[in-house]
Amino acid sequence: MNTSDLPLIPPAPAGFKSGFIGIIGRPNVGKSTLMNQLVGQKIAITSPVAQTTRNRLRGILTTPDAQLIFVDTPGIHKPHHQLGKILVQNAQIAIQSVDVVLFVADASAPAGGGDRYIADLLSEVETPVILGLNKIDQQPSDSQRLDLSYRELAAPHNWTAVKFSALTGTGLDTLQTLLTDRLEPGPYYYPPDLVTDQPERFIMGELIREQILLLTREEVPHSVAVTIDQVEETPAITRVLATICVERDSQKGIIIGKAGSMLKQIGTAAREQMQKLIAGKVYLELFIKVRPKWRQSRLRLAELGYRVEEE
Repeated sequence: MNTSDLPLIPPAPAGFKSGFIGIIGRPNVGKSTLMNQLVGQKIAITSPVAQTTRNRLRGILTTPDAQLIFVDTPGIHKPHHQLGKILVQNAQIAIQSVDVVLFVADASAPAGGGDRYIADLLSEVETPVILGLNKIDQQPSDSQRLDLSYRELAAPHNWTAVKFSALTGTGLDTLQTLLTDRLEPGPYYYPPDLVTDQPERFIMGELIREQILLLTREEVPHSVAVTIDQVEETPAITRVLATICVERDSQKGIIIGKAGSMLKQIGTAAREQMQKLIAGKVYLELFIKVRPKWRQSRLRLAELGYRVEEE
């Protein structure tokens, strides 16, 4: 995104608050769904497959009183390859470089070892922490045991806990108020009508990857990356050429499917999402490349846009 293309940023009114909020948690606790709900638009991909988020994606919510910049991070987990190490390292950097940490946990299950590991990490930073208990729509009617496990997690750190459902929106007003209260007075960091700092090309690539995760599930989970090779815009249609990178020929076969059926399904679903993004017609053409062990190679990872981010 070229900053010269952005509208001018107005001066903030008296008493205005602003700041960066890091959304931290285990994989698949609903961090991306939460950010999409808070900013009111789909900017982060969601999937039942764990570890969906790979890049630090900023979502921007501007109200009359505050500008909240949410930093969605990869789920913190034990890494098994070079890509995993980079993702976890970037999430840990985010903890150090935000004004407030929103530690999201899955309240439909008791606090586990992964939650305690993140709590230990957060105990070493001075950044204010709010414990967000997501998925209350999936809690059993008798949730006292679950709630107790999270009260015990929060108590030693004096963290405020708030329950909500990112899926239904229940409790998000309370969460938003708590987050705003933790922010200091500050300026607009972005124009008030902006919802993300990521360029459309990045989000287009993520929308394609989301459909691959949704439609192939466990068969091609995290061995896939997407690059947007070309975007041509005309008044009538936007033409997008993209490449899907996988690690093995067998994965290429799965994505193509019988007589090209899977690739067609991925392309159709991704195109529909892109049309919502740009509010216009899209022609999408997909190519597939096999790049063996790309997740283990620093060079390949850099080529595909995965680097350790600066603080």
